[in-house]
Amino acid sequence: MITLYDCATAPSPRRARILLAEKGVAHETVQVDLRSGEQLGEAYRRINPQCTVPALVTDEGAVLTDNWAIAAYVEARYPEPPLLGRTPLDKAEIAGWQWRVEFEGLMAVAEALRNSSPGMVNRALPGPVDHAQIPALAERGVARARQFFAALDAHLAGRDFIAAGQFSIADITAVVVVDFARAIRLKPVDEHAELRRWRGAMQARGTMA
Repeated sequence: MITLYDCATAPSPRRARILLAEKGVAHETVQVDLRSGEQLGEAYRRINPQCTVPALVTDEGAVLTDNWAIAAYVEARYPEPPLLGRTPLDKAEIAGWQWRVEFEGLMAVAEALRNSSPGMVNRALPGPVDHAQIPALAERGVARARQFFAALDAHLAGRDFIAAGQFSIADITAVVVVDFARAIRLKPVDEHAELRRWRGAMQARGTMA
């Protein structure tokens, strides 16, 4: 059976959890305690030398250590419902928006949090190597995240989903970004009416744990 190495409080493995839930894929879960630094220990390094979560061990025994690899594998192995698109144009639109949501949204929030949180001193980037915090990057991350909220709100006007008229990987990532932004005291407000409408509809799916 597929095994997901997870952390219930972290945004990145949540993306994999939602993906597997939307696909209805049965799997085992192993929790990795990021707060205690378990991801940096020798036992987990033997599973994922990058010291990050999620990691997904496939039925074939391969270990996938990033969300895009996990999504590509799960989509190919369990094609229904399609979360990366059906037609060439739909696949392209979803891929484009997935990249934007990750780069403009997720990376911005992570940049702000990891460069400002007292609990992440010398851990400004994930992985096995320590990196010092840069306060100016925290400020820039907050500004970028605010810009992303505004841009996504405008894009969602008249749309139920972010790309290709269907629920997709881009919606999954965006849900995680919007919720993760609370860690930097940013959330949709009255001026983000479209974003709030969309987030409510996503919650109603029942897979967003």
